[in-house]
Amino acid sequence: MDTFFISHGSPTLSIDKRMPARHFLESWRAKLFPTDPKAILMVSAHWDTPALAVNTIHARNDTIYDFYGFPKPMYEIKYPAPGAPELAKKVKGLLQSAGFGSVQEDKKRGLDHGAWVPLMFMYPEANIPVCQLSIQSEKDGTFHYNIGKALAPLREEGVLIIGSGSATHNLRLLGPDDVPPPNWAAEFDKWLSKSLLDGRHEDVKHYDKKAPSAKISHPWPDHLFPLHVALGAAGENAKAELIHQSWSNSSLSYSSYRFHTT
Repeated sequence: MDTFFISHGSPTLSIDKRMPARHFLESWRAKLFPTDPKAILMVSAHWDTPALAVNTIHARNDTIYDFYGFPKPMYEIKYPAPGAPELAKKVKGLLQSAGFGSVQEDKKRGLDHGAWVPLMFMYPEANIPVCQLSIQSEKDGTFHYNIGKALAPLREEGVLIIGSGSATHNLRLLGPDDVPPPNWAAEFDKWLSKSLLDGRHEDVKHYDKKAPSAKISHPWPDHLFPLHVALGAAGENAKAELIHQSWSNSSLSYSSYRFHTT
């Protein structure tokens, strides 16, 4: 089972039919993943916790509207995917066995928009069990890469591991859609793509020191750490494939990747 990093970008993706990234996600089954997974482990940039945590919902996942000031229809969308408590316990066990310490169980949390916005187009029936794993933005890329390594056995069990974040993410420097990406965003996006395609995992782990315009592209690392988890889960010899590239709000990259596992 290959792993993926999806740039989910703006939550308006959920209602804006013009966005190329939405069309990419709608073609998921036809072009990328025709066989439905047994379950989905979603690592979203929007669940950031002091200690690692998994949601252990037994019924349907609630839809969390963790955004403010957007059009009313966005708050009416529901994505009631089944919970995946058995997967959550396996995730917890693998991480604790790998030395990550105590992993918390959240029995109430549903799916944030980093999870349900892409999934509503990828699997619109909302019939595949979904478990979320949190990130820890106070840690670093290597920490999250090693999380992925610990979770690699799940691929053999039909679990689809997806990191959901954004290839660039500076909300203070957004602009109009019809303005080309600024140099800082374009050069970081290009560096990330080349590093992944060339298999330079160490550089990606230490992107904050290796990449041009790293700090301006990611003032806070939360939206890149899901990529490290997906990459680590694929294995050190994994081959990366750029499966989508587009922009919105001038500087928000939707570059997304598939990691062919070994």
